[in-house]
Amino acid sequence: MMPSKGELRLLLVDDDAAILRAYQRNLARHEVTITTASNGREAVERVKRGSFDVLVSDIAMPEMTGIEFLKAVRAIDVDVPVILMTGEPDLESAIRAVEYGAFQYLEKPIAGKALWESVLRAWRLHRMARLKREALDLQSTHERRLDERAALEVRWTSAMRLLWVAFQPIVSWGDRRVFGYEALLRSDEPLMNNPGDILDAAERLERLHELGRSVRAHVAAAAPDAPDGARLFVNLHSADLNDEDLYSADAPLSKVASRVVLEVTERASLCGVRDLAGCVARLRSLGFQIAIDDMGAGYAGLTSFTQLEPEVAKLDMSLVRGVDADSRRQSIVRSMKQLCDELGIMVISEGVETPAERGMLAELGCDLLQGYLFAKPQRGFQPPRW
Repeated sequence: MMPSKGELRLLLVDDDAAILRAYQRNLARHEVTITTASNGREAVERVKRGSFDVLVSDIAMPEMTGIEFLKAVRAIDVDVPVILMTGEPDLESAIRAVEYGAFQYLEKPIAGKALWESVLRAWRLHRMARLKREALDLQSTHERRLDERAALEVRWTSAMRLLWVAFQPIVSWGDRRVFGYEALLRSDEPLMNNPGDILDAAERLERLHELGRSVRAHVAAAAPDAPDGARLFVNLHSADLNDEDLYSADAPLSKVASRVVLEVTERASLCGVRDLAGCVARLRSLGFQIAIDDMGAGYAGLTSFTQLEPEVAKLDMSLVRGVDADSRRQSIVRSMKQLCDELGIMVISEGVETPAERGMLAELGCDLLQGYLFAKPQRGFQPPRW
């Protein structure tokens, strides 16, 4: 997806007038709407008064540095991508740039093509963030209540003893083949057989690591029975990313990592993960791939895409349900799919329940599908219904 004429609104900030004019001339070739500012304070006022898709700023400026400008911007807009440029890179400024959420840190001189590619990628991801916020408007929220801690402990112990993993196929509709299976938490404990209740209990009892390890061990034990070539999708809570067992080469799931896609949900904030980018790099070094789960139903913003750099994105069922009869959902799904294609990310649509939904998703370019239309989650690797 390329921005239409004037659609990309860009703010350029540099105290060197000659450099500012040069960047402006170069980027104007792409028919973007460009606003300029000669210092950080002027730029902050422009951000307060206007709406921008991408901000590009020099770091070394009098009165207000680029880092200070970035900090001020974050108090106004937490999502807008900020590209910082410097002719004198240093570790301290790079660390502070990351701390305040800079999209990219570029060293001058910057070729016009390289700058445009950075701006274009930032625009695409910012557009994705806005689409995700729009998708959130389609949601309704509810709260669950669990019993007090003593009773919860008893139910939790029973639920863990009776825990098992169901598998639901993910299909390539165009090829009529199984692409993979998602592993889904289940328990035969009658008072806690809803996966959401088990997760809520694990959070309240601070036993998420125990739950995650158990689920991953169950998946690893079942892996030899999975059809050849089928990928196994395993959900991770953000807390799992702080569990060292996840990164152990001796952990059961690590031994089959080459066929495993780890799904990180957007429903839980990733802010509490220590060194998220480093965590992802460690997982990839073991052979795992990464997916963003629940896209369109969780935290909006750029963090999940810029730091996880997923191979797969799973569209939440809230976008899929009734998509055949809802032009707004169709527009969001079409745009998300196109942006993911341009970013090299595979898209899986969850929650497909009717032939009409399946047909519309295929029309929108979504081939990888998952839902009750093909199979309910069940024990073992059952083939889908075509």
